[in-house]
Amino acid sequence: MSLTFYWYPNCGTCKKAKKWLDDEGLDYESVHIVNDPPSKEQLKNLIASSNQPAKKFFNTSGKKYRELNMKEKLKEAEEDEMIAWLASDGMLIKRPILTDGEKTTVGFKPEEFERVWK
Repeated sequence: MSLTFYWYPNCGTCKKAKKWLDDEGLDYESVHIVNDPPSKEQLKNLIASSNQPAKKFFNTSGKKYRELNMKEKLKEAEEDEMIAWLASDGMLIKRPILTDGEKTTVGFKPEEFERVWK
């Protein structure tokens, strides 16, 4: 199982997820979500394989989210529009994202990682 780990190194939650992956001995490729954000096509695949709506991929506690008033914009937005916003700025994306291409988790909850990735 080849894993891709989208993360932001300064993010405390991402560091906890990385430690969990390392402690479990899982192999993964790290991708800096701000320097190298997923493309629109990658985001479509991540959303589809997560069984979550596109809205769940937004970093709602982030400064950028508040600055751009995304809470209001998302109320009326279509999925394609959401994906375009996410692809345009890695700071808008909730992190970490972990995927093997078939399933995807967003954020870090140890019990979810246990269930999905062990």
